[in-house]
Amino acid sequence: QVQLVESGGGLVQAGGSLRLSCTASGRTFSSYKMGWFRQAPGKEREFVAGISSSGEATYYADSVKGRFTISRDNAKNTVYLQMNSLKPEDTANYYCAAEGGWNWMYGVAASYDYWGRGTQVTVST
Repeated sequence: QVQLVESGGGLVQAGGSLRLSCTASGRTFSSYKMGWFRQAPGKEREFVAGISSSGEATYYADSVKGRFTISRDNAKNTVYLQMNSLKPEDTANYYCAAEGGWNWMYGVAASYDYWGRGTQVTVST
């Protein structure tokens, strides 16, 4: 049982930056792989970034590679998404997700077991 709470969303101008945080409840955070997904109105939920339980491995969607950075602080039960050079196309509700199973497919939403409620990111022109 894991509860995830995202924060840090907001309204920014194109080219600006935001840092999202996702804090997990419980004591087993360090064993979970974590991911960020986003969903815009009328679109499917899409993968943004993923990170292994240790933080050693990270994965990014091509659309955000070079602009976004995922990281985690297991001592704080928190995963972050640093978003730089934001574009209007980045506008979406951003969700944090945790995977605690044996087979992690970082870019597949169905692979994750727990989801936060999301935080809205809006990038204006």
